[in-house]
Amino acid sequence: MMRRNLILLALCQGLFLTNNVLFLAVNGLVGLTMAPMGWLATLPIMAYVVGGAASTGLVAKTQRQLGRKRSFELGILVAIGSAVLCVMAVWFRQFWLLVLATFVAGFYQANGQLYRFAAAELASPELRDKAVSWVLAGGLLGAVAGPNLASYTKDLFEIDFAGSYLSLIFVGILALLLMHRIQFSDDAKAMKQPSHLNTAGTNASFNQTSKDPSPALGQEATPEPTSRNLSEIMRQPIFIISALGASFGYGVMNLLMAATPLAMQICGLPFSDAAFVLEWHVIGMFAPGFFTGHLIQRFGAGKMMLTGAFLNLVCIGIALSGTELYQFTLALFVLGVGWNFLFTASTSLSLQAYHPAERDKAQGAINFWVFFVMGLSSLGSGALVTSQGWQILNMVSLLPMMVLLVALAVYFLKYRPQTAT
Repeated sequence: MMRRNLILLALCQGLFLTNNVLFLAVNGLVGLTMAPMGWLATLPIMAYVVGGAASTGLVAKTQRQLGRKRSFELGILVAIGSAVLCVMAVWFRQFWLLVLATFVAGFYQANGQLYRFAAAELASPELRDKAVSWVLAGGLLGAVAGPNLASYTKDLFEIDFAGSYLSLIFVGILALLLMHRIQFSDDAKAMKQPSHLNTAGTNASFNQTSKDPSPALGQEATPEPTSRNLSEIMRQPIFIISALGASFGYGVMNLLMAATPLAMQICGLPFSDAAFVLEWHVIGMFAPGFFTGHLIQRFGAGKMMLTGAFLNLVCIGIALSGTELYQFTLALFVLGVGWNFLFTASTSLSLQAYHPAERDKAQGAINFWVFFVMGLSSLGSGALVTSQGWQILNMVSLLPMMVLLVALAVYFLKYRPQTAT
């Protein structure tokens, strides 16, 4: 049953990424043709991210009240509705309707970001790191389907990319059918008991399974009866470094990925080349998922976060070396691998920062910061690449990575031996 549930959730992750990658592939280009000013080209991408950030509180509430499955299904239904709005927006050339549609789709984004946490709850304690990694690896489906779906459906109708948005309706329907077959541990209890009693397991099940010596939460065999304030949870060094790693890792990745189709068009490369680059980028993001969990168990979350940050620097170096197709492809592939190491390890480390009863608000807070940084990077990518160029964009992306490296050094030298409280 555990294996079946994880396979189905990995497929849902792949369809979720199909939606994301198609959005990233076409929203900036569609925005560039419809926006009143060129620097607003990536506003539809930013709206998707901001919609996700704005939905984190609502999603946390639906997760508590409805349970995992019903909340996830609601997110997919919203995705289908937003795809309908996107088709209408491009058909009638309404830029602000497109922005609204992608903002609404952010609810799906906020739900989909919780798939990785749900994977940890579906697995036995010794397999939690690997379960997170395996489900993230399901994004390989999105790596192949997203760019190719965008490319093959681009000219399906007389209006460019109307077919691409239309295809997302069918992607959503398939995701809904798969999600309905997954059995989550909290679904049977979600409507029968108060949310503060709706736990996914014991504190002991959240103990660290990797060799990272950062200590886990308490060793009790039963869940904590009370829940701490969110501010108390967020003040923990282990929470801060986990949220920083996840948000900066996603932010830099999004900054460069969202700008890539625009940069390649400015450099005279066709959309088929941009789709090819994004395909290899997303393969880099999720192919390592088959072994990242094992690496975290062997080397620890901290070393994997450092490795991910270093690969981001390598990506920036390659991107600064030129604008040929192979340079775009190699840079974005390395960026994807770096994101995988950094984001997966940050997620694994974050599991030690909260008790099971604090799950929803703690995960919602982490996702809020991820969306906040992604929102800034989404708008900034369009403004920078259209006004300053690809080179300046990459130089700006160095700053958050340097801040993250300093923060990691401080945390693992000063706070790592201390017990999370």
